[in-house]
Amino acid sequence: MRIFVTGASGWIGSAVVPDLIGAGHQVVGLARSDASAAALAAAGAETVRGTIDDLDVLAEAAAASDGVIHLAFKHDIAFTGDFQGAAEADRRAVDAFGAVLAGTGRPFVLASGVAGLQPGHLATERDMPKVDGSPISLRATTAQAAVDMASRGVRASVVRLAPTCHGDGDNGFMATLVATARTKGLSGYIGDGANRWPATHRLDAARLFRLAVEQAPAGSVLHGVAEEGVAIRDVAEVIGRHLDVPVTSISPDAAAEHFGWLSGFLAVDTPVSSTVTRKLLGWQPAHPGLLEDLDKGHYFHTPATTS
Repeated sequence: MRIFVTGASGWIGSAVVPDLIGAGHQVVGLARSDASAAALAAAGAETVRGTIDDLDVLAEAAAASDGVIHLAFKHDIAFTGDFQGAAEADRRAVDAFGAVLAGTGRPFVLASGVAGLQPGHLATERDMPKVDGSPISLRATTAQAAVDMASRGVRASVVRLAPTCHGDGDNGFMATLVATARTKGLSGYIGDGANRWPATHRLDAARLFRLAVEQAPAGSVLHGVAEEGVAIRDVAEVIGRHLDVPVTSISPDAAAEHFGWLSGFLAVDTPVSSTVTRKLLGWQPAHPGLLEDLDKGHYFHTPATTS
């Protein structure tokens, strides 16, 4: 298939592209910079220049493809206070894809997340996040809009990713937690640290996106979750050991000051199952789990200095 991929040079996309090419697919990646275009060309993909705000570009590329994987999201503005703006841009892009793909039977795969599923409950692919009008729930409504494309003749599916898709080069939640521990001189967790985060190695996530575009039934909700839940205290202990700093509980009242923007995510208990996804697509994660990956040491490398 000729597959158009947005976010193709990003953290997940840069793993999805070679996985697709290795399986014999032709990839066209959206590139918003010269650096992104060069990276895609080096990986063996074609490029289309533009951003997810360029709806005409998205529509034209989708129309010329056999399927679309939409990974791009404005994480830069989302994590600096404008999550609503990022979510609204994502919805516009999804609507543009839906208009082009309607009635074609072609696959459309949307990257989403497990945020918003019921805390403390082992969430499955059948659970839907609460939609309450908050900025975070806007992404849930976009995911539902993608699922609803199935009624318009699109083989649409949604891959809900774990909050940490880890691996060498990760600059997300785990890297932030390591940086905080290094800066504060201690590796912290909130309360008793028993709350759990699901996790997935990015290479396993990449394979799931390929399987989804190849074979996911229309209207599928899939979970890109390799580990149902890793206790945050266990994560903190690995970080503390590698940085040689104490591992300490941070009270909920002090969490925002200590962890900054990460505190709201770090305290949530969100175990998530992927049993349905594995049975449906034969997806079997094969790469290291989160604690094993942390123990490999790449999260603790510091840039070399020159004199």
